[in-house]
Amino acid sequence: MALGDDYITAADLRTRLGVTVGTEDDILEAAATAASRAVETHCRRQFNLADTATPRRYRPDTGTLLTVDDIATTTGLLVEVDNDGDGEFETTWSAADYELEPLDGVVDGVEGWPFWTLRAVGSRRWPCSDRATVRVTAQWGWQAVPAPVVEATKIVASELYKLKDAPLGVAGFGDFGVVRVRENPMAATKLAPYVRDAILVA
Repeated sequence: MALGDDYITAADLRTRLGVTVGTEDDILEAAATAASRAVETHCRRQFNLADTATPRRYRPDTGTLLTVDDIATTTGLLVEVDNDGDGEFETTWSAADYELEPLDGVVDGVEGWPFWTLRAVGSRRWPCSDRATVRVTAQWGWQAVPAPVVEATKIVASELYKLKDAPLGVAGFGDFGVVRVRENPMAATKLAPYVRDAILVA
């Protein structure tokens, strides 16, 4: 799935809820979309995979640490640095100049995580400035959406779908209003390991 795609489909939700008629697909699709965006907002990350590598600019956390959006693969990864703060990324760092973390894409013994930290090694240091001094070109996102994320999305979407039986009902995505995952303890628990701190993106 590409970045921005929903983590579940109307068909997934129909199966979960036991809905046999196809006349409510619009509501099911709206619930799936609203739940998917709520999961992203709660976790501060997207779990799909970008089609191609694209550049994004960042401000380093420190001289040795740079936090970025999720990098799905090292294929196509390019790291460029603006050493003098003039807005030009004149220096390209090699893979030997930094380490990607989490190391080997493993978190708490579980493989398959993306990389989101670049640690400068050896004599290298990230230049810190008021400007964004690092440009990273990467294929953003996750290689595969984690199963707990899919399940949490189904939980939230199921709740949203049931709102159609409320007195005023719902008609579409916009009518769901602000969806807060933290108000559903089961979904929030499943997503807890995936919640990120905000990062400095230019």
